[in-house]
Amino acid sequence: MPCLHDRYEEGGTTKSEYFWQDLSVAQAIYAANPIKHVDIGSRIDGFVAHIASFRNCEVFDIRPVSTIIPGVVFCQADLMASEPLPMAEDGGYCDSLSCLHAIEHFGLGRYGDKLDPKGYQQGIGNMALLLRPGGTFYLSTPIGHERVEFNANWVFEPLTIVRCAEGFGLALTKLIVITPLYGAQESAIDVDTLANLATVRYQLGLFIFTKEAKLHPARET
Repeated sequence: MPCLHDRYEEGGTTKSEYFWQDLSVAQAIYAANPIKHVDIGSRIDGFVAHIASFRNCEVFDIRPVSTIIPGVVFCQADLMASEPLPMAEDGGYCDSLSCLHAIEHFGLGRYGDKLDPKGYQQGIGNMALLLRPGGTFYLSTPIGHERVEFNANWVFEPLTIVRCAEGFGLALTKLIVITPLYGAQESAIDVDTLANLATVRYQLGLFIFTKEAKLHPARET
């Protein structure tokens, strides 16, 4: 097993978008110290492990997890389904929610989910229901020229995600753009900047939303 090149490499992998998103969101959750944090479909051996090192969390995923992980309560669930979601008596279930590098897979069948070209919309809608008013939602997904790379993932125009989230009472408060060259950098969130981000072929967008106390009247039903 000849290992001939390690001496010429850096002492760890710090250029990966997973490294930056996991670190950024874990630090934000540590600082916020929410009452209940729930994760949807993020990497168990990455972000979830970060969170479980300093607090308890719940994880929902369409696929099973058989390992008992200290600090993690697992629930197998399809967030595209219309089945009842856990809910507190006063509405919502958690005050902090994450879905990192997962929403782009909803509806493409890669992980055993049903085929649904609008599956990401159903997923974001159900996640919004889980979140209490005033709660924080961390959502990361590939952004750029919008397309489906079947059956791998979507790449979304940022405005697609923002407008979908707004329809479920989620207001964008921060956007972090992650690239191998520059790491994690906060972006402006005006319409022109979001539109310009759609001209790049691929970057990772980390959207941070807040659940509004009440839907805007134009969106009430």
